[in-house]
Amino acid sequence: MKRKHKISERTLLNIKKFMRNRLAMAGLVVSVLYILLAIGAPLLTKTGPADINMGQMTVAPGMKHILGTDKLGRELWSRVLYGGRMSILIGVCGALSGSLIGMILGSIAGYIGGKVDGILVRLSEIFQTFPSMILILIMVSMIGPGVGNLILIFSVTGWMTTFRMIRNEFFTLREETYVQVCEAFGMSKAGIMFGQILPNAISPIIVATTVNVAGFILQEAGLSYLGLGVPSSVCTWGNILNAAKSLDIISNYWWLWVIPGVVISVFVLAVNFLGDGLRDVLDPKQQ
Repeated sequence: MKRKHKISERTLLNIKKFMRNRLAMAGLVVSVLYILLAIGAPLLTKTGPADINMGQMTVAPGMKHILGTDKLGRELWSRVLYGGRMSILIGVCGALSGSLIGMILGSIAGYIGGKVDGILVRLSEIFQTFPSMILILIMVSMIGPGVGNLILIFSVTGWMTTFRMIRNEFFTLREETYVQVCEAFGMSKAGIMFGQILPNAISPIIVATTVNVAGFILQEAGLSYLGLGVPSSVCTWGNILNAAKSLDIISNYWWLWVIPGVVISVFVLAVNFLGDGLRDVLDPKQQ
């Protein structure tokens, strides 16, 4: 009972510490607001992201069209909300799957050690030899663009940070008394790794996943801007920018590139602030 009281008291202190971090709280509020707007897109928009209105082309933001329209008469408000759905989905799924891979490999390397650890560390070093965007471009050219392919690529190229953080945690935790007791009772290695040690090393996974979400959203926007992300028929923040990269639009229709650029920047900043706040609370080195 005492242990439970200590855990709940520690959790309460962490929550209070997080709430005192104004940037982290602002990041949390903005991130949740973006997600709610993306989920509620059908209720908040009168037209779909692909609905064309040739009589309302390139209308500036105003009372009738809150964020204006593009060269095909499509509502930018609708496209930003629906684009956020897909961009956030790609970022979150890529980050979660990458963290899952890093978590499994880091647990194996940190607990078993020896040659297995050496092989996995060398593998992560090979991936980290290439700049992340270059590696992603190589993989996109190999398997092609697409939502599923992009999530797969982010998963394959985004596991190294989580891997190293979990590996380092396991090196410390595997020497704890409760691990030795589990080994003495004949518990399987998988049971010890994933049932006993991993729950005590979960905080690095949360922090790394949060940071990766922001990074993958930026990378999706960059790839789509280059025409290498998802097909142009799929509305994402990157594809909205890709449709507005002509010199004519940049010179005469500022809202078509300024607004989506600001939307992406604010969301990425919010997620980064949230990740920094979580790191300050969950990382023992920051205590």
